[in-house]
Amino acid sequence: MILEKSKIIRLQDLSQAGYVEDDKADFVKDFIRINHIYRSAMQEASTRLDILDSEFATIYNHSPIHHMECRVKTLDSILEKMKRKNLELRIDNVYKLQDIAGIRVICNYVEDIYYLRKLLISSNGFELIRESDYIKRPKPNGYRSLHLIVSVPFVISEGRMELPVEIQLRTIAMDMWASLEHELRYKSGRVFTEAEAAELLQCSKDLAAVDEKMQALFQGPGVGRTSS
Repeated sequence: MILEKSKIIRLQDLSQAGYVEDDKADFVKDFIRINHIYRSAMQEASTRLDILDSEFATIYNHSPIHHMECRVKTLDSILEKMKRKNLELRIDNVYKLQDIAGIRVICNYVEDIYYLRKLLISSNGFELIRESDYIKRPKPNGYRSLHLIVSVPFVISEGRMELPVEIQLRTIAMDMWASLEHELRYKSGRVFTEAEAAELLQCSKDLAAVDEKMQALFQGPGVGRTSS
C-alpha cells in the first residue's frame, strides 16, 4: 500500500495562498516545475519498490513491505531549509537539497530492510549517493532507521532526467517509536528531562529487542534468506 502525503501543486493554489504576489514570485512559479519533476522521480522509485515487493511476495509468499508513505517537500519547507542552509533564493539552489522527494518504507522485519536495500541498489539505473545506517548505529536519542539517498532516472516529455530521492526504511516498531517520539518532542513542544529522555531511549532498545524476537519467530529453525 502506497500512501502519498503531498498533492500536486498548481499555480492557482500558490496564488490563493499569497505566494505569487510577494518577492518570491519568480521562484514560486519555477517551483511548480520543480514539484512535478521531483514527484516523477518519487513515483519512479516507489513503483520500483512496489514491483520488487510484489515479485518477492509471488515467489516466497512473503511481502517485505508493510506499506509506503511518499511525499514531496512543501514550498514552505523548502524555503525554510534553504534559509537554514544560507542558500540564496534561486531555483538552481533547490537542486542542492537531496531530500525534496522522500519515501518512507515500513517493513515487517529488519531482514526485509536490508534485503530491499540490496535489491534497490542493484536495480538498473539506480545509484546510491549516500547511506546512513541508524539501525546498526542508532542515534543517541534512540532513533533507528536506514536512510538512503538514491539517484533515480526517469523520463518526462523533455527526455531522460535523474534526481535524488530520500528513502527511509524501518520496521513497524521503529516507525511507531519515531512517530510517537516526534509527536511528544516536537509537536507538543515539550522539553524532556534527562530521566524522560532516558526512558524514551530505553523504549527504543526494548522495541529493538522485540524486532529481533519477531524476526526469529518468523524465520523459525533453518528458515531465512541472504540479505548481504
